[in-house]
Amino acid sequence: MSQTEFIINCQNAAFGYDGKIVIHHLNFSVQDGDFLLIAGENGCGKSTLVKGLLRLITPMEGSINFNTGFMQSKAGYLSQQIAAKKDFPAGVFEIIMSGNLGKKGLLPFYSTADKHRAEENMQLLGIPDLKNRCFRELSGGQQRRVLLARSLCAADKLLVLDEPFAGLDPLITAELYRLLEKINREMNMTIIMVSHDIETACCAKNVLHLQKRQLFSGSMDDYRKSDIGRRFFIKTDITQGD
Repeated sequence: MSQTEFIINCQNAAFGYDGKIVIHHLNFSVQDGDFLLIAGENGCGKSTLVKGLLRLITPMEGSINFNTGFMQSKAGYLSQQIAAKKDFPAGVFEIIMSGNLGKKGLLPFYSTADKHRAEENMQLLGIPDLKNRCFRELSGGQQRRVLLARSLCAADKLLVLDEPFAGLDPLITAELYRLLEKINREMNMTIIMVSHDIETACCAKNVLHLQKRQLFSGSMDDYRKSDIGRRFFIKTDITQGD
């Protein structure tokens, strides 16, 4: 498989802050159309890696390379912190449309294509009936769909999701993961997602497991069979049982 088929490639990369390395020895690639789950305990470096993937921080060691085609596109981003802001005073359609802002440059107005894209994403996520609602009046699950639609407006090839469904009812979470699987499959949208919910997030194709360094990189099937994967699944089951 040629190198150009990958949109992101990490080689012996390390990331951190103020001269201190947080996560190191990263050697993995993200292929166009992939669905990668980043797993690991709290404090293992997942969010730091996400910042590196979004090019908010640069490697302290090694390198992270982006395919030329990907460099010309935009990434959609949704984090737990953004999702937790439930008091946006804006309307649903206004919030979704704002995902187009990064592509506007100096243009002051939304185009017909921008509006059409927003409406298509609302239809995809099953929320066209929420178009004229106020965001803060929605349920938690509805709000996540709205923010996901906003992220899709920003994304050309890549969605980066950092614990986007934390705190939601398990049934709603499972439904949202099924939507992500549909987005990945039908739109060929590359998805990189941080999640502790391994069982529900098994719709991912590949897994990167971290613990201050890379412990596993491979398919979901191989991860389930690996020692680190089995230990993490058991720990997740015990935690959920509590």
